[in-house]
Amino acid sequence: MSASTDPATVLAGIPGWRGASYRELPGGLTNRTLLVENAGRRAVLKIDPAPRKPPYSSRQEEALIQDRAAALGRANRVLYVRDTVLLAEWAEGEVWTPAHFDNDENLQRLATAMREVHELPLTGRLFDLQAAARQYAGQLESAGMDEAQTHLAVIDSMTGPMNLCCCHNDLVAENIISTPQVRFLDWEYACDNDPLFDLAIVVAHHGLSDRQAGVLLDACFDGDGRRWREQLAVQMRLYDALRWLWATANASPAQDE
Repeated sequence: MSASTDPATVLAGIPGWRGASYRELPGGLTNRTLLVENAGRRAVLKIDPAPRKPPYSSRQEEALIQDRAAALGRANRVLYVRDTVLLAEWAEGEVWTPAHFDNDENLQRLATAMREVHELPLTGRLFDLQAAARQYAGQLESAGMDEAQTHLAVIDSMTGPMNLCCCHNDLVAENIISTPQVRFLDWEYACDNDPLFDLAIVVAHHGLSDRQAGVLLDACFDGDGRRWREQLAVQMRLYDALRWLWATANASPAQDE
């Protein structure tokens, strides 16, 4: 049975937020995202039509990881959570754009934030790259399957993370904010993974140069970034393959039905 996605109904069930005003925020392919305000307080409300399944974390798992990061100042604090609802504090700040990666100081600040997240306790849930890839491929029409098989083969070649830590797994620019401290938004995919996957997203998704990648690696690995370049390249290939499958699945007419 689907949960209610009516904001007024959801807010009525959250202590202290009944009658709050709200407006829709952009994004949220699989959920509604709203800015809510009540008695001078502001928060971000996410509403799902049904409980989340992998490759997403459950909302409770997401909230646990996000609150651990919030204790370090690297995320916004969760105010309320249940199976299909997550309410988190709103923080004023500057949302990053690809231009932010042109500044070496920003790359170094980002690396510090990532390292702190990677040092959080393991979550107990492994990011299953193959399962996510096959889920996305299953949403494609037959015309796209030949190319999809190429990307699936890249992902199937992965033997597993060489190192394992708590990862955000979705570090695109719009999920990074300066408050002025660097914080991360949208912890929906957060779970255990290779730390270089987080770096690969930053580098591959935003087309960072070799020099920029070197600055980020050196900042993450105490000046010893060169020895991790090969493993970063592996994770970038995996991310590029997964991103193609995700983007194609979400552009598929079947996805819109």
